[in-house]
Amino acid sequence: MNFNDYLLLRFEWIIALIILILLFAKLTDADSKVKTFLGFMNVLLALNFFTGFYPMHEGSLFIGFFKTSKLVVLEKNILNLGLLLISMTSYQWLLHTRNRIEFYILILSSILGIFTMLSASHILVLYLGLEMSTIPLAALANFNLSSKSSSEAGIKLILSSAFSTGMMLFGISLLYGAIGNLSFESIIDHLHPDPLTLLAFAFIISGFAFKMSVVPFHLWTADVYEGSPVPVTNYLSVISKGSVIFVFISVLYTIFGSLKEAWLLSISILAMLSMTMGNLFAIRQENIKRLLAFSSITQVGFVLVGIAGASKTGMSSAIYFVIIYMLSNIASFGVVGAIADATGKETLTTYRGLYKSNPFHALFFAISLFSLAGIPPTAGFFGKLFLFTSGIGNGMYILVAVAAVNLVLSLYNYLRVVKIMFIDETDEPLALMDKNLMLKIALIICVAGILLIGFIGLIYMYIDRLSFGM
Repeated sequence: MNFNDYLLLRFEWIIALIILILLFAKLTDADSKVKTFLGFMNVLLALNFFTGFYPMHEGSLFIGFFKTSKLVVLEKNILNLGLLLISMTSYQWLLHTRNRIEFYILILSSILGIFTMLSASHILVLYLGLEMSTIPLAALANFNLSSKSSSEAGIKLILSSAFSTGMMLFGISLLYGAIGNLSFESIIDHLHPDPLTLLAFAFIISGFAFKMSVVPFHLWTADVYEGSPVPVTNYLSVISKGSVIFVFISVLYTIFGSLKEAWLLSISILAMLSMTMGNLFAIRQENIKRLLAFSSITQVGFVLVGIAGASKTGMSSAIYFVIIYMLSNIASFGVVGAIADATGKETLTTYRGLYKSNPFHALFFAISLFSLAGIPPTAGFFGKLFLFTSGIGNGMYILVAVAAVNLVLSLYNYLRVVKIMFIDETDEPLALMDKNLMLKIALIICVAGILLIGFIGLIYMYIDRLSFGM
């Protein structure tokens, strides 16, 4: 291996180095000066993000088990940006939380598994990366050791993950029995739509559906989101889910591309179920984290509409939408976390009259909700427009019609929160919250992205240039 080969692992080396630094920091109690430590971590994560813009050639390592491309680099850097923003929005929570170093070690270990999964060119490497990214999440969900609900969230996440892992591993074993080799190239060359292969495909896709919270594999989502600390919920809804969407698209369009006729119907049904059930269950929620949990299920349903386009436009529109969803959700959970830190409450009634007492937080929260709802001129509108265009391009008219109805239905869920913040009155308004520079910077970055990305055509064009069809 020469130096350029080592550079193919640039993202993995940097994350591993930061983890190593944190281990030494733990031995020396380097987090005793909390503000200095958190500032240093945000600087490291910012450097990690900006190094992603350094040119890197495409190639493979370890007998082809590890591959990278410009698209994979883009996906990793999108997740690096999300990781930095989540760290910044978690600043206030981390100030008053024990085991800060452990928090960062766990979250970085998870993203190291995600990067392994994104660069996998063999089913077993993909599976190992997926599990490496999931196991730390159970500890993160149970991070608040004094909270019973946090312990329940950790248990539910590990049990549901174990079940989904078993399904995926069983599907992989069936696929190996049908093909005799688990490298992506061998599967693509020898895959045929026989009963054993279709059964293997069903189990593998079910495993992915669990990770993405697709209906009917979503039952763990709301409870885990509600019980986990807000920064962990933010990571679960954005980084974990976004990474699985990236891999899911690649697996469908490459490995199982020859089974397109078989999976189009199933993907369409899953999309319609996710959009509809996510919206209907969100209507009755009074806890903001549970509402955003069902919102994330609905958003995945919209992503599946684009994926069902089974084209280059489908891939590019899904990746583009993940960026918009990431910025919108991080901003939303940033405000939710700030209010939870200030009040200890997560119910919708806590947000009554928020605009009068904390206009900055209310305004930025409203913009992020508008983006999730797909209201112009936010980027969420353009993201959903491209997803629907992909579905229509493949003749999925019924699916797009159902998506359009759900788009209208979702307006109620998001505008209900806006109404509570801007119109509803209360005798006990939330007091003015402390100044949090890190949170403000993160919210400004997210909202600037939400308002500008839709009008900067170069972003979508670049993603489209790197994407591929079937």
